[in-house]
Amino acid sequence: MFDILMYLFENYIHSEAEIFVEQNELTDELLRAGFNKPEIFKALDWLEQLADLQHSDEVPYLNAYPHHAVRIFTDSECQMLSTECRGFLMFVEQIGVINNVTREMVMDRLSALDKSYIGLDDLKWVVLMVLFNVPGSELAYSQMEDLIFDEPAEVLH
Repeated sequence: MFDILMYLFENYIHSEAEIFVEQNELTDELLRAGFNKPEIFKALDWLEQLADLQHSDEVPYLNAYPHHAVRIFTDSECQMLSTECRGFLMFVEQIGVINNVTREMVMDRLSALDKSYIGLDDLKWVVLMVLFNVPGSELAYSQMEDLIFDEPAEVLH
């Protein structure tokens, strides 16, 4: 499913290409690209749920704004995310790329991926996808793009 999300993001959303309005056309395009139908439906549902998160008054953690709350990861979240991934989430929150609400949106979308382990690169892409879907997050999205695409400079001694 994650491969489909990446395909859609890179070929339609991130490249600013026109997204198919008709779901059947998009499904056919993904089938031609070699993806199977059950995974396609899961990916499209994942994207739909992401869009629903920003409009939902029924998601309690998105309506609470404890600005200085500390995120405690559950055992299952610790198994899914390495220390490096959890540290990266803390880092992007501390530098203002995400806030407590977008962090929880990221955690929600990570848990919906059907993966027992999420690597750092996959985490970065999910953060980018979440930021792309949150109105008013253009600067944060740009900063996250820089974190993903900019190669680290060589260390001078």
